[in-house]
Amino acid sequence: MKALRNYLDKIKPNFEEGGKLHAFRSVFDGFETFLFVPNATAKTGTHIHDAIDSKRIMSMVVIALIPALLFGMYNVGYQHFKAAGLDGSFCELFAYGFLAVLPKIIVSYVVGLGIEFVVAQWKKEEIQEGFLVSGMLIPMIVPADCPLWILAVATAFSVIFAKEVFGGTGMNIFNVALITRAFLFFAYPTKMSGDAVWVSGDSILGLGKQMDTVTAATPLGVAATTSAAPDFSMDMVTGLIPGSIGETSVIAISLGAILLLWTGIASWKVMLSVFVGGAFMGWVFNAVGPDTAIAHMPWYEHLVLGGFCFGAVFMATDPVTSARTETGKYIYGFLIGVMAIVIRVLNPGYPEGMMLAILLMNIFAPLIDYCVVQNNISRRAKRTC
Repeated sequence: MKALRNYLDKIKPNFEEGGKLHAFRSVFDGFETFLFVPNATAKTGTHIHDAIDSKRIMSMVVIALIPALLFGMYNVGYQHFKAAGLDGSFCELFAYGFLAVLPKIIVSYVVGLGIEFVVAQWKKEEIQEGFLVSGMLIPMIVPADCPLWILAVATAFSVIFAKEVFGGTGMNIFNVALITRAFLFFAYPTKMSGDAVWVSGDSILGLGKQMDTVTAATPLGVAATTSAAPDFSMDMVTGLIPGSIGETSVIAISLGAILLLWTGIASWKVMLSVFVGGAFMGWVFNAVGPDTAIAHMPWYEHLVLGGFCFGAVFMATDPVTSARTETGKYIYGFLIGVMAIVIRVLNPGYPEGMMLAILLMNIFAPLIDYCVVQNNISRRAKRTC
């Protein structure tokens, strides 16, 4: 590491004002601050100095995503081989999924970070680190057969219109990854819904075989379109079911949640209240809901199916777009859980719900914080009277 530090110090003058590579100053600064904690100090004002800056926090979130990502790769291979009627070893299944998912990760980062670099150069600012997480989240919340060009278009749209126009990292009011999924859902619905999108039908480097038509409905899709709710099984927990790449395994997501809570990066108040809200609304629909399969599905199945767990752990806890006040976090999370189940049950055309619930509460998060603060001010004013 010392040799790398010395090399960066040696070439740094080329990227500073007057250097021959000054046009790429933001690019160099981005890589340097990613590899090493900046040693610059504030000249005026009062600041708290800590080695854990935003880049290190974002890197920790990426690490927390790895268990769900790795399992998602395996599940892509598992679902493909299962649909094709083939047997394969663990290595073959994982290799198929790895080769299917890796291009999506590359496209997401190349497009998103490319836009970040261009904007940083144009504004003569340092490269912002928010896309380190968004770039990993985006491939994990799309179906296995999502075309790469569509993913590139959606990623560019979300980075430009959901982030940069608001001022960049820390200023956006919507979760960037969820805006990508929303754009895909409304602009290319045939690529985001239906039974055929959840299983990769292509043969990759001789692994598996090409399939003309693949039908593999998700458990939520089955419940929304039939009169019988799916029976609970351990596959719903382990994640060996059709679904978006990183959203199916409760166990893998739980490992990421433990890391985020242990490091204090994610708010346990938001995370817990999302599950409480979802369980409460699931119980309500079980008692007084419409006579449909998805309404009578046990509340605990709602929590383990679809993107509920993934959204609660990695999306709802986004510190930029969620509520900031401590009381507001409870309200914010609870309403996300409630709205997710309401959308699932009352809108059979979209049996997921978590994406729209989080985006809706992103809008109301500032209002929740405002109401909490004003209530605290009023209560304290009454005590002084």
